[in-house]
Amino acid sequence: MREFIVEADGGSRGNPGPAGYGSVVIDAATGQTLAEAAEYIGVATNNVAEYRGLVAGLRAAHELDPTATVHVRMDSKLVIEQMSGRWKIKHPDMKPLAFEASKVFPAPQVTYEWIPREQNKHADRLANEAMDAGKRGEQWSASGSTAELEAADARAARAVAEPEPSGPPGDAAAGAARARAALSEGRAADASASAGSSSRRGAVESSGGGAVRAEADVRAARSVAAPASGWGPADMGAPATFVLLRHGETPLTPQKRFSGSGGTDPSLSDVGREQAERVGAALARRGTIQAVVASPLTRTRETAGIVAAHLGLDVTVDDGLRETDFGAWEGLTFGEVRERYADDLNAWLADPEARPTGDGESFAATATRIAATRDKLVAAYAGRTVLLVSHVTPIKTFVRLALGAPPESLFRMELSAASLSAVAYYADGNASVRLFNDTSHLRA
Repeated sequence: MREFIVEADGGSRGNPGPAGYGSVVIDAATGQTLAEAAEYIGVATNNVAEYRGLVAGLRAAHELDPTATVHVRMDSKLVIEQMSGRWKIKHPDMKPLAFEASKVFPAPQVTYEWIPREQNKHADRLANEAMDAGKRGEQWSASGSTAELEAADARAARAVAEPEPSGPPGDAAAGAARARAALSEGRAADASASAGSSSRRGAVESSGGGAVRAEADVRAARSVAAPASGWGPADMGAPATFVLLRHGETPLTPQKRFSGSGGTDPSLSDVGREQAERVGAALARRGTIQAVVASPLTRTRETAGIVAAHLGLDVTVDDGLRETDFGAWEGLTFGEVRERYADDLNAWLADPEARPTGDGESFAATATRIAATRDKLVAAYAGRTVLLVSHVTPIKTFVRLALGAPPESLFRMELSAASLSAVAYYADGNASVRLFNDTSHLRA
């Protein structure tokens, strides 16, 4: 099931006075703007304009995918509380609009969140563009909008401020940085080229920039948001979606020491706890997680507890999500293992059936365990989005199995502390990898 964020706003210059609304539909997994809508509506109150923006945003999301789950974010406390059912709707002008909004999607597919005004600038800008157009005796046009361009400029400015990570070929952090920059360029190009309708949607197109690797990155990033050809969620019902979170840093993480299920079971460091807080805040803003399941190890339970507190959810522990047991290698660096156990290490690197020294757990055994855990959780959480808090090897194994990739692919993936990945599992047994090693929430 796809997950959308709808941000909406409305305003009136006079209350009542000349009024307009703006709304944005965003892909919850990638942050990509999928649709914009804005309209000058004549003389109305602020609240009526806000409700009109909500209805337009929900309708735009419904046109994209009527089976999607939607998380609405607005800076109108009144609208959010009324649509959440906590406040009564008394004003006669708002009752029919609230009813109209409630009928766009089935109620279980929509959640609501109040946000500060400074976090709703895109929709606010669209609403003001609509009111400016009305003042000129015109209607808002996507071709003249600069709201998405301004958002792209802000993202580009942040990207310039952050130096691109360096690393060997295939380095995940460097690739993610290039993808974000390329996507920002593509959104700017789309915004300046699009024309004609009050609701703008479609995939991001790269503006080129002359760099082959940027083009490759933007194609890869675009594929995360695009449904697979030939089949989609509507064909086989809502999938079980696993959002895979690696735990935050421990004292062993920066030293790149083997830290499995047979070692000292370290707790999170101060950095790791801060990372978990940032993950929790980011996932709470998205509002799509419906359950939290964690590995039994201390670092994953601590990470899950911090995140779950932001989400208002309990944590379930599943032993199948634990890290591989690295035997005698626990607590050692790769170099130290090579010095002490060279033959065992070479065998382990060459054969998924090989065990770490001291009767550790092989990658093949880990894969068998993860496959069984996956099948159990898919059955338990069919049609729901679940956060699984786990470790490097299990998360890479989820992804490897979903892709049908060989065991050696585990050595070609980089998974950062507190990173997010996502895999959707459909009723016919197919899987779709939607996200991998996303750490953007740690730089917010």
